[in-house]
Parts: sequence; structure tokens; C-alpha cells
Amino acid sequence: MHARIAALMVTVAGITAATALPASAATVADTSDKVACVAAVNLPCAWQETTDGGFVGVAQVSAADPAQLTLVRVEVKTQRAWGSPWVTVASATTVTHGSAKAVTPRVVTGDLRMICATGGPALDAAQRVTTCTNPF
Repeated sequence: MHARIAALMVTVAGITAATALPASAATVADTSDKVACVAAVNLPCAWQETTDGGFVGVAQVSAADPAQLTLVRVEVKTQRAWGSPWVTVASATTVTHGSAKAVTPRVVTGDLRMICATGGPALDAAQRVTTCTNPF
């Protein structure tokens, strides 16, 4: 239950951040699930992409300073039954200068799932941001 409330709060925070950005902010959409991601400095975006027999979790920080060492981490979390804990079943991390993208290994499950992304400056954990998709 706490995970669902947290996911709702992250969604509300993401919507609030997106509406506060200037009208010139670019958006990125993935082709599989039509998730719109706002290209804001150090704001990670998470989505899933369908693959043969499963899916992968994808996270991207697309508006990072090219001189900044950027970390992006993506996690696929599943929940077996309503109210049970969310378990990370796949993850990937990328650290590089400028914008970064990470893709998990393929996951095959029928359980409820969500994709979480953490991104921002690799050398300053206090400035990293975590966002998650709604459970699906």
C-alpha cells in the first residue's frame, strides 16, 4: 500500500514539475507505450519497451550538462499480490558524461510491475531524482 501511495506522489510531483517548466521544454516519447518525458535538466524518465516474449525497462536523462558526470539507474519492480512488497527483478546503471540512458535485461512476468528511474549528477547524490511509472 505504501508503494502505491509513493507511486501516486511521484506521479503528482512529475505532473507538477512538467507544468512548471517553460513552454519551450522538449518532450521525448517512446514508440512502444507512448510515454511523454519532459527533457528537463537531470530529470530522469522511465518507461517500458516490449521485446520478444517480455519487456525491458528504460531510463533516460536527456538534458544533462555535457561536462557533468551523470548517473542513470533503471529498475523493473514487480508485485505478486495486492499489498505484497515490490521486488526489484532487473536493473541497469549507466554513468557517463552528459545525457545518459540505461536499459534492463529482458523480463518475462505476468505480475503487476512498474519501472523506476534514478538520475542526476553521479558525484552528488543529494541532487539525484527518482521517478516511477504507475503500476501496470
